Amino acid sequence: MSNFTIRQAEPGDAAALVQLAREVGAEPEGWLISTSEWRGAGDERRYLRSLRRSRDAAVFVAETPGGIVGRLSVGRDPHPASTHVADLGLMVAKGHRRQGIGRALLERAVDWAQRMGVSKLELHVFPHNEPAIQLYEAFGFRREGYRERHYRRDGGLVDAVLMAYEVMPTLPE
Repeated sequence: MSNFTIRQAEPGDAAALVQLAREVGAEPEGWLISTSEWRGAGDERRYLRSLRRSRDAAVFVAETPGGIVGRLSVGRDPHPASTHVADLGLMVAKGHRRQGIGRALLERAVDWAQRMGVSKLELHVFPHNEPAIQLYEAFGFRREGYRERHYRRDGGLVDAVLMAYEVMPTLPE
């Protein structure tokens, strides 16, 4: 098991987060929507700064002594009828998968959701990303739908599985 910590991302993490996204996006299995396009470090830094006091979004990182190896972004749905729902995105560096990092990041997302009054977390995952689907199902996500030709990727259209997790409210102590 890796020695890692989970914490909220800081603006100084921008370059490492951009590098992580580029590396995961470049993997031939096609785990991310984008294969190479990712915002630059300056844009990422501005984005992370904008989240400092936000109750609507957050970014968490998994960090080892060697650097940042995982990212989870979570954002509340802006529509007034669905502010109880938040969308999330997760990525873990190739050499650090299956070591509990994804699960730990998901646990942090649930903690965030409980504090922010979010009762449902949802995500999209490519149907071919069986390791991620297994992680999400083991965590408690369930499949809610299948979206055909939902994303543009590498000049084509790809399907996505919609998965959701019901956030249980925290009980008073």
